[in-house]
Amino acid sequence: MTTALITGATSGLGAGFARQLAARGYDIVLVGRNLARLEQGAHEIASAYPVRTEVLAADLLTEDGTAAVVARLEAGQNPVMLLVNNAGFGLKGWFTDNTVQEEREQLRILVQAPMELAYAAITAMQKRGFGRIINVASTAGFTPRGTYSAAKAWVINFSRWANAHYGPLGIPVTAVCPGFVRTEFHDRMGADTSGIKDWMWLDVDRVVREGLRDAFAGKGVSIPTKRYKVLSVISANLPDALAAKLSARGR
Repeated sequence: MTTALITGATSGLGAGFARQLAARGYDIVLVGRNLARLEQGAHEIASAYPVRTEVLAADLLTEDGTAAVVARLEAGQNPVMLLVNNAGFGLKGWFTDNTVQEEREQLRILVQAPMELAYAAITAMQKRGFGRIINVASTAGFTPRGTYSAAKAWVINFSRWANAHYGPLGIPVTAVCPGFVRTEFHDRMGADTSGIKDWMWLDVDRVVREGLRDAFAGKGVSIPTKRYKVLSVISANLPDALAAKLSARGR
């Protein structure tokens, strides 16, 4: 069987990707910081699907944690042929309300870690002749709203370029760009989501299903649902003054 490795796999989109890839017949490597939750997730997948599961407890904020995941991507036994860069978090405060260390850690998780893992994965996949990478970005990457949005814009642009360059070589790269998704993400941030309209919320299964569909179609960018496709086009073309006014409503 083919193996997929998913970071941030204990909940939310990461867990959703793990389930749906297992349903497609992929053996699954679950990566996260909480070993107990990883083992629980692995047990649930193995109970529901005829696939093998591995757990890799690793903190991508640390050099050792990142190195452990890189080593698994480079391994020749049960090679990883699909990488899902999903791990991430956001900061509640505005730029100068956060410490420099907090901002540095956010960029490490959102930019540096996926870049290093993609580098290791693509290098290994080139030797094998094929593979696939999915980078979880955000529709926030189409709008200027602080360092989180800037980081996701990097993910989108890197994925588009990598797909154009490595896709023809058998290694397509896709940025999946959801909007608001019902996961633990905003709770961990401590963000107030009471002002978000019901129609803006997406469920995990739909985001993952549409993301996988687009990834397997070789698309560089996947924006789940028509409404977010439209919003993303509008956001990307707003005049700077209007974009600044809208961004002042929240991070």
